[in-house]
Amino acid sequence: MALIRIAGLDGSLRNFGTALMTLDTVSMELKVDDLILTKTKKSAAKQVRISSDYMDAALIIRDTVDPALRAFNPAAIFVEVPSGGQDYKAVMGFGIVIGLYASLHIRPTEVSPSETKQAAVGTKTASKEEMIEWAFEKFPDAKWLTRKLKGKIVPIKDNEHLADAVAIAHAGIRLPVFKQSLAIINSRAA
Repeated sequence: MALIRIAGLDGSLRNFGTALMTLDTVSMELKVDDLILTKTKKSAAKQVRISSDYMDAALIIRDTVDPALRAFNPAAIFVEVPSGGQDYKAVMGFGIVIGLYASLHIRPTEVSPSETKQAAVGTKTASKEEMIEWAFEKFPDAKWLTRKLKGKIVPIKDNEHLADAVAIAHAGIRLPVFKQSLAIINSRAA
């Protein structure tokens, strides 16, 4: 059994999901070690420039995600690169996330949204709720964000970003480029 650490990132300007995971390179089983949701809010102060607000959000994300990744020291990082912004705010957020990905100390491997959904739920059109349900069932011992509802522990909506981060890593280990790297890792371990 050879264990390596990997990370999945679901980046957005206001809700940035990070999944820190361990992969058994023989069985290809994943374990969720930690989940980090970095939330930012638009400044309520009218005097704050929008560009300053974007910078503040980027710094909060960087100052949370970068130290966590450096401490965890993953062998691979998988990300979904955002695209298709319909307005200025979305495009700015996408640009900031891409810049944060580009600044990582390990070059991330891109996973498409359809690859993520297909690997997790089995369909390219999975809903947010289906992704949360899949992740919650597949990794019940992970530190999900929950609340009590009618005496039962249930996941909250904010798990969307964490579930996507887990699913991104789950899809990433199935990519041909990662499988090639894994063959090298396993041959060195033997």
